[in-house]
Amino acid sequence: MSDPVLQLDGLTKSYNPGTSAEVAVLRGVDLTLGAGEVVALVAPSGAGKSTLLHIAGLLDTPSEGRVLIGGEDMTGRSDRRRTLVRRQDIGFVYQFHHLLPEFTALENVVLPQLANGVPAGQAQSHAKALLDSVGLAERSGHRPAALSGGEQQRVAFCRAMANGPKLLLADEPTGNLDPGTSDQVFGALLDLARQTGLSALIATHNLDLAKRMDRQVRLDAGRLTPV
Repeated sequence: MSDPVLQLDGLTKSYNPGTSAEVAVLRGVDLTLGAGEVVALVAPSGAGKSTLLHIAGLLDTPSEGRVLIGGEDMTGRSDRRRTLVRRQDIGFVYQFHHLLPEFTALENVVLPQLANGVPAGQAQSHAKALLDSVGLAERSGHRPAALSGGEQQRVAFCRAMANGPKLLLADEPTGNLDPGTSDQVFGALLDLARQTGLSALIATHNLDLAKRMDRQVRLDAGRLTPV
């Protein structure tokens, strides 16, 4: 049996520890994501979901506990190793697309591949295929300002998928969209994940979207429980 794609083991996170202003955000979080599993992270505002996703994505470190990516314990790993794992194995999508405004949709998906050492021609072909898979083949030459909000977010998904990650972490990826567009964009994300065998942890307030995933977990008062 292969190692889980993501394993969180006893994560805690406190800010201002040991002071009267200490704030405990995570209080012993355990979570395992298997290959190809898409999990909804449901949490009220201020519950710490962004903190949890940042730690899972190696953008932050826990106060205690371990993060394992593909079976590799990232505790104490060098910044260089953490950056490499983040670049090659993890894709990120946020509520706001954060596309580079001076580049086209295609170029936004090509750039992370070039940063990972992929030859330009190969990067462009792969970017075209990704954009086509989410219905944006005819829009690939447009800059973000000429795209709708839903189109921009689909480009952001493709960018996150550009380097073939094992794990996708998404923080309210449809939270800035109207309900109809949200449903369409989420469907594109789910289809892309299913086609590639990607594992994903997706934070959402939308319970209807959450029910379309393989399972749901709730973060509340710093602890994670099944829904």
